Amino acid sequence: MTALDELPIAEAGRRLRDGSLTSTALTQHSLERIAALDSALHSFVLVTEARALADAARADAELAAGHDRGPMHGIPYALKDIYDTAGIRTTCHSKLRIDNVPEFDSVVARKFTAAGGVLLGKLATHEFALGGPSFDLPFPPARNPWNLDHVTGGSSSGSGAAVAAGLVRTAMGSDTGGSIRGPAAYCGTVGLKPTYGLVSRRGVFPLSYTLDHCGPLSASVEDAAITTQVIAGYDPNDPASADRAAPDLLSGLEGGVAGLRVGLPRNLWRDATGLTEETAAALDRLADALRDAGAIVEDVTLPDYELFNACGRVILLAEAFAIHEADLRSRPQDYGELFFMRVSVAASISAADYMQAQRLRRELAEAVNRDALSRYDVLLTACALGPAPPFSAFPSDMPGPMHIQTMPFNVTGNPALSMPAGLSATGLPLSAQLVGRPFDEALLLRVGREVEKIAAAWGDPLRPAMAAR
Repeated sequence: MTALDELPIAEAGRRLRDGSLTSTALTQHSLERIAALDSALHSFVLVTEARALADAARADAELAAGHDRGPMHGIPYALKDIYDTAGIRTTCHSKLRIDNVPEFDSVVARKFTAAGGVLLGKLATHEFALGGPSFDLPFPPARNPWNLDHVTGGSSSGSGAAVAAGLVRTAMGSDTGGSIRGPAAYCGTVGLKPTYGLVSRRGVFPLSYTLDHCGPLSASVEDAAITTQVIAGYDPNDPASADRAAPDLLSGLEGGVAGLRVGLPRNLWRDATGLTEETAAALDRLADALRDAGAIVEDVTLPDYELFNACGRVILLAEAFAIHEADLRSRPQDYGELFFMRVSVAASISAADYMQAQRLRRELAEAVNRDALSRYDVLLTACALGPAPPFSAFPSDMPGPMHIQTMPFNVTGNPALSMPAGLSATGLPLSAQLVGRPFDEALLLRVGREVEKIAAAWGDPLRPAMAAR
């Protein structure tokens, strides 16, 4: 019998419906794992035990009565602590909002409730989804389940740790410059940044209005597809929301890659600082395996990574400063040192700087979509350039070395998927990134499913030893 924490969402759903499993039992198992393991991981900042058990009891009663809300009905999930939850504290991992109890749910939280999901609690983040890892905040930073001395990446740090450790199968993160894909890469999970506008951000504390994306970190591609299908959809009250029909992300998931065209933009990572030989070899190995599976894999050239990075950083910091300006001036002492250091410098970004970055952004988006993705179905590129660094590599008073190439696809808004790509010699996860056309998450996930099968066949452990407890 598969352990309950290893059950894919779809399989757990089948058992819930045939009566061989209850949501209450599944939820109690998750709560017991959190109690046993999270004192070392620090992935949760709040466990909503009473709410979880009530959600589970309601799901069991509804399913028994024949009322089926869909694939997440009775399934536990957790939210990064920037998602508003009515009557439940939402802190953004900051002293400034330590007592904040929202009146209303975020749209994403409301959709999970409507789908019959079971809320386990709120997950650690870097302060206001930027900076970190920091030790001067109300809660300690989350730790990597593969090695507790190593970081999770950020800012969806608790989401990466909780999913990798088997505390929950799927958890919500947010991604402004890589905050879903970075923790997914370092923790060995699947991380999906959907197309800009596919998932409503209303009720999620913003970092950058034009770069923020909401999406899941999940234990498998199928789990990510199920989660995204639940939370996707038009929200007329989110100005960035796209008025499109809800996607079907599951029916073609096992379609394989035969005949698909995959672009390989080696120029992004080939000479990048922080690239390890193991990561480069893993990308080459994946490219060869996709060819063997029937895909056409060819090199393609994109603009230099540093153009994407500089463009995104100017936009992100200018918009973050606009959001935090009043508190930065009146309550600077209440911010963590790293967040304050990163955002306060944006006071020197001019309107001309911001407008030039937005102009460049349009050119970069055209280079990806018109010049590359008009010829290729997906791109295969680097995510993290190496395994997760140790906490000891991070000075307490300045940002540390996280070499991750995720910013380009926040700038362009394309859907992007971080996938496990084996283990390093030190036993930490390696990663790859897949990028798709706007609103073509279905094809992106289909290729991700093939990559998942390829990586599983390599024989590396798929879960950290901690998850086996």
